[in-house]
Amino acid sequence: MELSSYNNSDFDRGAPAWKEALWIALRVLFFQTAIPWPSRFRVALLRSFGAKIGQDVVIRANVNISFPWRLSIGDHVWIGEDVGILSLAPVTIESNVCISQRAYLCTGSHEYLRQDFKLTVAPITVRSGAWVAAAAFIGPGGEIGAGSVVSAGSVVFENVPPRTIVRGNPAQVVKQISVSPAPIEGLRE
Repeated sequence: MELSSYNNSDFDRGAPAWKEALWIALRVLFFQTAIPWPSRFRVALLRSFGAKIGQDVVIRANVNISFPWRLSIGDHVWIGEDVGILSLAPVTIESNVCISQRAYLCTGSHEYLRQDFKLTVAPITVRSGAWVAAAAFIGPGGEIGAGSVVSAGSVVFENVPPRTIVRGNPAQVVKQISVSPAPIEGLRE
């Protein structure tokens, strides 16, 4: 690879430079901090930058979201401490999803066999009822099926089928989930 030939000028950042600069400043102050700002405040900020966010969403401390205008979150979602969401392409998190501490959703990579190290991006979707456990990595183009579990520390580069548990690097199916989980008290359908 020859990094002096790297050029991502054709990448569409999705917003004007002033909007991205303002977002970076607010992200540092209100998201990438241990200060326990209320989730409703963080949600309101994300919405003001174009994120589509449902009801009862919890966003914990030290969360890093690159481009909120490419983020869609359903209802009753938990995003834990130190989660990273590199939203160079759209990231969709459906309802009743838990993204646990230090998980990383990464929509970007590079064509490492090309001399110019070309940037590549692809969307990520986490379907309803899924759990992305602590320190899991979801790579570009990944879709986590409804009701699935990505075990702690797992690395996902392929789609995860619905109602399965995956584990490892690379993540492999270790179990099918055959019984419907009991409804969680207090959650609206």
